Amino acid sequence: MFLSQDSVRPLIGIPCQGNVRSRYRRFSVGQSYCRALQIAGGTPVLLPLLDDKTVLDVYERLDGLLLAGGGDIAPRQFGEARSPGLRRVDLPRDRVELLLTRRAVEDNLPLLAICRGIQVLNVALGGTLYQDIGRQISQALRHDFAPEYPRNYLGHEVGINPGTRLMQILQASRLDVNSFHRQSVKRVAPDLLVTATAPDGVIEAIEMPEQRFVIGVQWHPEELIEDDLGMRRLFQAFVEEAARPGRH
Repeated sequence: MFLSQDSVRPLIGIPCQGNVRSRYRRFSVGQSYCRALQIAGGTPVLLPLLDDKTVLDVYERLDGLLLAGGGDIAPRQFGEARSPGLRRVDLPRDRVELLLTRRAVEDNLPLLAICRGIQVLNVALGGTLYQDIGRQISQALRHDFAPEYPRNYLGHEVGINPGTRLMQILQASRLDVNSFHRQSVKRVAPDLLVTATAPDGVIEAIEMPEQRFVIGVQWHPEELIEDDLGMRRLFQAFVEEAARPGRH
C-alpha cells in the first residue's frame, strides 16, 4: 500500500544532469522520475552539480537517493580508455553521482538506480562497463530504442533471478521492459549481485543483499508505472524503505 497523504513523505534526492550542449547552462531532471516518486509517496529533491560540500549538505537531509538515466559515463571512472562509440560525457555529473552513491552505501541509505544509474552504482563500487553494447557484445539484441519509439515501448524481455529482492518486489520471473541504453554492466562490482539479464546476456539488474535497499535496473520503470503494477511496486518498496528510520 502506498504511503497515505497524512504520512511524512521521505525526501528522495535525484542528482541533476548538466546541460553540456547549450550556452545557457542549466541543471535538470526528467519529469517522469519526479512524478513516479510523488505517486509512491516520496518528495523529490533535485541535487545540482555543485561543489562536494554543498552537495553533501543537501545529502545529509535526504531519506533516499535515486540515480536517474542519462548520458555516457567517462571511461576514466573505471580505468579504461575511450572507445570509438563513446558519446558526450558529463564529468561534473560523474563526480557528484559517484560521490553520493558511495556515501549512500556507506550510510545504508536506500538507493534506486535506473539506466545510467545502474552503471554509476556498479562503477562506484569497483565494477566496469561496456561502453557500447553494439560494438563490444557480439550478437547483442537492440537495447537503444531511442528516439524512434515512445518511452514506454517494450523493447525486449528480461529474466529475473529467483530468490532476489527484485523478484520478490516485481512478483515475476520474466517481464518485458523498455530499453534506452548503449552502455551496460561488464565486470560486476564485488558487493553486487546480478538479479536480471536479457536473452543476450546483458545484465539488466543488480542489488546489494546486505543493504536496506540498493537496487539497480537497466530499464526505465518510471515510464511504465501507469500500466505495470510491478513497476509501481518497485517505487513503492523504495519509498517505503526510505520512510523508515535506519541510516546507519
